[in-house]
Amino acid sequence: MAILIDPPRAEAHGRRWSHLVTDTDLEELHAFARGCGIPARGFEGDHYDVPEERYDAVVAAGAEPVPARELLRRLVASGLRMQKRRGDKGVARVTGVRLAEGVVVDVDLIASPREADAARVFAALVLVQDAAGDHAVVHSVWRDQWGAPGGGREPGETVRENAVREVQEETGLVLDRDALRPVGYERFSAVEGPGPWHEGRDLLQLFEVHLTATRPPLSTTHDDTSDRRWVTPAELEDLCGTTFWWPLVERVLSPPAW
Repeated sequence: MAILIDPPRAEAHGRRWSHLVTDTDLEELHAFARGCGIPARGFEGDHYDVPEERYDAVVAAGAEPVPARELLRRLVASGLRMQKRRGDKGVARVTGVRLAEGVVVDVDLIASPREADAARVFAALVLVQDAAGDHAVVHSVWRDQWGAPGGGREPGETVRENAVREVQEETGLVLDRDALRPVGYERFSAVEGPGPWHEGRDLLQLFEVHLTATRPPLSTTHDDTSDRRWVTPAELEDLCGTTFWWPLVERVLSPPAW
């Protein structure tokens, strides 16, 4: 296995950055990054961003310095490169996610301030936050899991219409679709069992919205959720912090910073 780093030439936030990758195994990359004191939130789906002032220390720790073109070639050849649009930020690749009814999927979690390609979106979720900073969550019957309200897209719906309808059905809250802010998406690829996703229609859009009221009442008109409640940010992490999608929500709620 090789840990690779390119020269600090990428410019962002008034600094220059290197990219730290592996050509074999992401878990080894994570372990190496931890050993170098690189924060987990510096991970971008297939690489870590490393500021220029840390470059020499990372090389001294064992990273192999290579030109940027060589780093990209080896990353692509490894199959670990995460495909995404320019400006999108890879958060994590989660493999072997076991859902209900024997369904197993691999999921890429990607943060983005732009809406995903609508033709590829099969479902939408909304992070609903009230005026006090608390979050509306629902308990999914199918997944037996707490999470943000949302669900599958119906024929003829826009993605925003999908999001607004699902939130109203699961919580009783009526949202202004223009108030929804895109914050990321999940890309699914099936491993075992059927699901509402397939090649070409494989994205779940994540929005967030901020309400002007504090903890308005929640209700439901559907039986696909068994409970709903308002929770504090700490309670949200307690309920959802072990889910496969949590790294994306954590990135949205607490953007990375060096």
